[in-house]
Amino acid sequence: MSATKPAGTPLRRVLSPGRQGRPRLWTELALIVVGYSLYTVTRNAVPGQKATATRRAGSVLRFEHRLHIDIELTVNHAVDKITPLIVGMNYYYATLHFLITIGVLVWLYVRHPQAYRTERIVLFTVTVSSLVGFYFFALAPPRFLPGAGFINTVVTHHTWGSWGNSGIDSVSNQYAAMPSDHIAWSGWCGIMLYRYAGHRWIRIAGLLYPLFTFVVIMATGNHFVLDAVGGALNLGLAFAIRYAATRLWRRRAVAGAWLPLPRAQHDGRGHEGTLGEQRGVSDPETAVEQRDG
Repeated sequence: MSATKPAGTPLRRVLSPGRQGRPRLWTELALIVVGYSLYTVTRNAVPGQKATATRRAGSVLRFEHRLHIDIELTVNHAVDKITPLIVGMNYYYATLHFLITIGVLVWLYVRHPQAYRTERIVLFTVTVSSLVGFYFFALAPPRFLPGAGFINTVVTHHTWGSWGNSGIDSVSNQYAAMPSDHIAWSGWCGIMLYRYAGHRWIRIAGLLYPLFTFVVIMATGNHFVLDAVGGALNLGLAFAIRYAATRLWRRRAVAGAWLPLPRAQHDGRGHEGTLGEQRGVSDPETAVEQRDG
């Protein structure tokens, strides 16, 4: 009896969406290391771009004013009047961006490993494309614009562990406003919760999460409206890339599964057999591989 043929090469088992269980942990740790290394490159490039980033911020605000979508200053001043609310939003901005995203990733990894395999690629694509934007289009947040009237809420209310703290500033890129990762990541989390959560209230909370995040980034003066638009477009592009890649992979997989079996041929001595038998190969799939190779 011939041995069972393996399902595919190691590379195919890694790349094929939804065919295996959860990816190996070392693969995920490698993605994190790559992402952080790229982030470090963009952060180290900031000192030479501060003046340019500030000028761009002024241009963005003027452009929004012409479009009548410059709501940042109004929201910033309105929410700042309610101290407990704005302090809570400061901590929301500083922490939930990471905590909820990591929580959703772990939840998918444990409870929905097949979905995790493809959905985490969307998040990774979003993050890498954002870093490219930060590097080539450094943009200051509204609160850094001199004379624009924005309240730097984290400094005014002495928010611990957020922007304005020297320890945080030294390891964070404060000129990474376009596109908004807060919107892209919260949008990804919302879609994941809506698609895979079993409880209706969790799915509703998932849909509300990016909307509330939008209010937070306006109120704290950390992003422009166009930054949020850029984050949403970035997320949509990442999903489109994932969708196209998945369709292409499945089309190739189906084409490979439906290769025609070799036709019976005469060997010239009255024996009729398959191409594989004539070549001394009993497995038709192996015969096809030999024929194609």
